[in-house]
Amino acid sequence: MLSETTIAAISTPIGEGGIGIVRLSGPKAIDIADSIFINIKGRKIKDAPNWSILYGHIKDPDAGRDIDEVLVSVMRGPHSYTGEDVVEISGHGGMLPLRRVLEAAIREGAVLAQPGEFTKRAFLNGRIDLAQAESVMDIISAKTDVALTSSIMQLEGKLSRSIEKIRVVLLDVLTHIEALIDYPEEDVDELSTRDMRQKLADEYDSIEKLLATADTGRIIREGLKTAIIGRPNVGKSSLLNALLKADRAIVTDIPGTTRDIIEDYVNVNGIALNIIDTAGIREAADEIERIGIERTRDTVYRADLVIFVLDGSQPLHQDDRVIASLISSKKAIVVLNKSDLGRIVTEAEVNTVLPDAPVIEMSLKEGYGLDDLEGTITDMVYHGKAIASDEAMITNVRHKEALMSAAEALQRCLFSIDDGMPMDLVSIDLKDAIEALGLISGKTVEDEVVDRIFERFCVGK
Repeated sequence: MLSETTIAAISTPIGEGGIGIVRLSGPKAIDIADSIFINIKGRKIKDAPNWSILYGHIKDPDAGRDIDEVLVSVMRGPHSYTGEDVVEISGHGGMLPLRRVLEAAIREGAVLAQPGEFTKRAFLNGRIDLAQAESVMDIISAKTDVALTSSIMQLEGKLSRSIEKIRVVLLDVLTHIEALIDYPEEDVDELSTRDMRQKLADEYDSIEKLLATADTGRIIREGLKTAIIGRPNVGKSSLLNALLKADRAIVTDIPGTTRDIIEDYVNVNGIALNIIDTAGIREAADEIERIGIERTRDTVYRADLVIFVLDGSQPLHQDDRVIASLISSKKAIVVLNKSDLGRIVTEAEVNTVLPDAPVIEMSLKEGYGLDDLEGTITDMVYHGKAIASDEAMITNVRHKEALMSAAEALQRCLFSIDDGMPMDLVSIDLKDAIEALGLISGKTVEDEVVDRIFERFCVGK
């Protein structure tokens, strides 16, 4: 499905840098590049070997003067990122020379690329499937080594192969069913009902195992939105600074110092915590503090995890009980801070207001308890299990929804077989399961879905 147009875009971030790249892809990529490139030895890009680099200058075709000193890489299709002829012009990283090179390419016949159009062409030309295409942006936005490793595995096809393995088995069963329905007089090797049910049940279990990774996978990909909450002056900002290993928040003995949301990312054992230090909850002293407290309540509502900080050296305050009721339905960890001053609050007391929350004893002043907190967060995300380095994971909501649809369709198949229903009814649900799995790789995806996926890509990728 090679396109008739040649696209071009700046493929490096906006701003100044050592090197910037203008990328071209399409049937005239080499001709357009040749029309604006002057090699110091007079060589043409079209005569250069594949995967080679030429040195020279980009010239303005109209003004006849040099725009920039460059290196030009040539990658002919189908052995290129997009599956088409690709030329990458590497010049100096300022926006002005890059824009001039791009404008020269467009004047010679290239079309400005849309967001994600290079990767979209790679998908449409069969270089990668849809799941692999989606992993490209995940690699770019990865905030931890675990997220990066997971995204690279998806780009290499780990998830796609797992899905395709299930899909092939289901197609095999469907083929047998439809052959028996359409050609009852023919000598078709018949699967016994028991064998058919076992195959479908096995693949249902495979889908369920993938779905079991979805919550952890989403957190690895998107990060864990974590709110630090508590009364004023219990050590919330000190905890944020300790997790970040930097003085990000102002720490004073004056209650109500934090009046707005402070947000940052921290890597905890491969988990990206989108961690938020909130205003302390109490009876507001003024309008500004009241607004900060309202924002705290909204942050708690949207958080995946709440770290509830208590002053362990003082008895439980009524405000502590109010906060506990606010977060009673959330996944929470309780931190008993200021343990160096002597601990008055007990774990049993905490359990009366938050029965299921783990309790960590800490002294941020003395610097102990942080490892216990990070270990507890890790156990909560990974459910106490180590994630295998080669394990396929579901990190994408679209993939999760498709797998859930496939699982539901397979469950209907199993119910129909158990109830002795006709095989043509089984085949209808089996087709739904196969189609749902195809949505992940793009084998049955609609154009509208494809457009929606690539809209979130950056221009030049």
